[in-house]
Order: sequence, then C-alpha cells, then structure tokens
Amino acid sequence: MAVDQDGVMLPRLRPAEVARRGVFFGLLGVVPLVVAALSVSGQSARQDFLAVVSVVSFFGVMLLVVGAGFWWASAGDIRRLRDWRTITGQAASVTIVGPVFLRCGLILLVVGAAAFGLYQLVDALP
Repeated sequence: MAVDQDGVMLPRLRPAEVARRGVFFGLLGVVPLVVAALSVSGQSARQDFLAVVSVVSFFGVMLLVVGAGFWWASAGDIRRLRDWRTITGQAASVTIVGPVFLRCGLILLVVGAAAFGLYQLVDALP
C-alpha cells in the first residue's frame, strides 16, 4: 500500500467501506446474542434480557451521529486506527475517532435491532 508524506496509508477510508464492515461485524455479533438468549431459561427472563440488549441500539445511534459529525469535521483527512502514530496534535485525533465511532455505532445498532426482533419473537410465543 502507498503511504503519503505524513505516513498515512493510502487510499483513505470511505464511509461506505466503514459502514459495510460495521454492519458485517454487527451481524457477527448477533450469533453470541442468540446463544446467550437461548441459554437464559424462562420466557420472562429471556424477554427481560432481550429488552435490555435492545436498548443498546440507542447508544449505537448516538455513536453513529457523533462519528458522522467527527467524519464531517475532519474534512476528508480520515485515518485508520493503525495510523495513530501519524497524529501530530490533540485536535487531529478526530481523524481517527470518527471512523471508530461510526463502525462501533453500526455494530451496536445491528445488535440492538436483532435483539429487538428476537424480543418480538419471544413475546409472540404462547
């Protein structure tokens, strides 16, 4: 991979690439959620567990909005987490935090939406 004069790996991150990976990792996070939901005994306890996990999606939305704001504020100078050594000042950390928050927000949003869907399924059981 090419490196620019600051030592940042090129090509820079794109929002679609970060979103795709965030959704993919979120879908991978659904597997442990299903296993954990199946390991909880009792319908009422399972509903409580899934209701609490579905609240996580609110934190995902907040991280998504903050990450998008940081992405906008960095004005195209988006860096990967492994480019941390190229940061020269305190304000430049926004260039790394934006994609991290965006990806984490999407992961939490997917897991929270899956938990809400599972909650609806468990609630429909007799």
